[in-house]
Amino acid sequence: RWAVLPPYEAPPSLPEGAAPLAAHVEAPAVLARRLALVGLVPDDATAARLQTMLFPGQRLVTAAGGLWRWDGFVAGADAPQAAALHLEQRNRLDLLEKERQTAAERLASAQSAHDEAEQHAAAVQSEEAKLRAGRSEAEAALAAAQEARHEAREIAGRQASRRAALSERIEQLERDLADARKQRERIAAAIAELPDTGALEAERDALRARVETCRRALADARAAYDLRRREAEARRQRLETLSAEEDAWRLRHRRAEEQLAALGTRCDTAEREMASLSASPEDIEDKRQKLADEIAAAEAARREAADDLAALESAVAEKDKAARARQEALAAAREDRARAEAGLEGARARMIELETTSKERFRCAPPAVLDLVEIESADDLPPLEELERRLDRYRAERERLGAVNLRADEELEEIAAQLEHLAGEKRDLEAAIQRLRQAISSLNREGRERLLVAFDAVNAHFGTLFKSLFGGGEAHLELVDSDDPLDAGIEIMASPPGKRLQSLSLLSGGEQALTALSLIFAVFMTNPAPICVLDEVDAPLDEANVERFCDLLDEMIRNARTRFLVVTHNEVTMARMHRLFGVTMAERGVSQLVSVDLERAETLVAAQ
Repeated sequence: RWAVLPPYEAPPSLPEGAAPLAAHVEAPAVLARRLALVGLVPDDATAARLQTMLFPGQRLVTAAGGLWRWDGFVAGADAPQAAALHLEQRNRLDLLEKERQTAAERLASAQSAHDEAEQHAAAVQSEEAKLRAGRSEAEAALAAAQEARHEAREIAGRQASRRAALSERIEQLERDLADARKQRERIAAAIAELPDTGALEAERDALRARVETCRRALADARAAYDLRRREAEARRQRLETLSAEEDAWRLRHRRAEEQLAALGTRCDTAEREMASLSASPEDIEDKRQKLADEIAAAEAARREAADDLAALESAVAEKDKAARARQEALAAAREDRARAEAGLEGARARMIELETTSKERFRCAPPAVLDLVEIESADDLPPLEELERRLDRYRAERERLGAVNLRADEELEEIAAQLEHLAGEKRDLEAAIQRLRQAISSLNREGRERLLVAFDAVNAHFGTLFKSLFGGGEAHLELVDSDDPLDAGIEIMASPPGKRLQSLSLLSGGEQALTALSLIFAVFMTNPAPICVLDEVDAPLDEANVERFCDLLDEMIRNARTRFLVVTHNEVTMARMHRLFGVTMAERGVSQLVSVDLERAETLVAAQ
């Protein structure tokens, strides 16, 4: 509806050359504001020229029916009506429907040709897969042959390297033997030149006896000195204790005197108070009686006030309860009124929406819709649920139809080209996947073979080293948890002499340490490394096992030519090393690095 508003007080003036439309037409007062902003021009050229001068809300019209608005919208006098446009669109839709059917037939034939092409391509791919499988088998056989040749070359290379190493070792041993022979000759000559050893031995025995006597005397003197030093330290500590106790007793004596003086003062004060209080017992009794009477009266007044307060509190509680009930009823009434007003507003809004929808869709008021659909009364209408279902179905069918696509043929060609391109890419991807799977299978097969070869070599060395360290027994490695070596775990099984075969975790600490050393050195023998660092590996071992550990180190040095750096505090292990590195503190707070070459020291001792 149109609301009646007063005319503009100062409406924007129309451009020069446009006459107000209100002077030429008669209309209700409700349209005064609209007509005040509409100008009449003689022709279209004038309207086009003046359109840029319009203010917001203004528009120009011609007698023929043309319209020019301030926002740039233009409607010619000969512009088609909505009904004509609707009819033209329906004709266009029928034409496009026929074209769509033709395109569907062409698509079906193209799809049939595409299916035949796919079947042919599948047959070609199957044949190609068979050929590729044959080629893969040939490549696998070739790879196996190349691997065997490579392993043979590696074995030959290792044998040649070992032969060269053995040759160098033999030459070194021959040189060492020649040096040892020369040294033996020098030692024999030096022994021959030595004087008679009988007197030297007698003198040496005498000196040893004298040194032993001096050592005992020094030990006795040190023991006596330590005893005197401990006694002096005990006396000094005793004197310090006595001095501290003396100071404590003096402090306690001073505090006791101060407390006695304070107690004397308090006794004098108490005596004076007792003297002053003994003169007035009767006055105190009277005051006490008066206070007791006042307390009783106050207690009675308190009880009466408490009774009155309780009665008032119960009355207030009843009033509060009634007030709360009335407030709740008032709140409920307000809520009902608010719901009713909201329902009324919703109904009004729904009515306005229905009127707007009716005018937009059916171009008439809601009561005239029945005449439009040729229904005499509202009683003849189908049920609302059926109408809603039909409306939803029609809307869904319209949505499925969608907009008219004028590029259907071109898009079909583009989609066919994309389909062909994607099919080619699919074939390439399948071929690449097949090659990748073959490569993965080849790598897994080669990895299993190499892993098994390395596992067997380490297992053999492990068993040998275990027997060497323990002086017997049996040990081996097992693949567990899977039949595939790449996914399987490794279990260490060991049987020291006199014990049954069991897992590593069930052995003692020393046995676990020796077994672990056997496994580490087995790996080193399979693939030797130039340097190995061992940190406190002999800590859980006893003296006999430490000797076996050192013998194993010597054997590894000879066979694997590996240099070992051992971190240890064990004297036996340090005595078997070639060179020692350590830190000493000759002065308090000053550390110094010490290095001792035991081989050179033995040579110097032998030379002396």
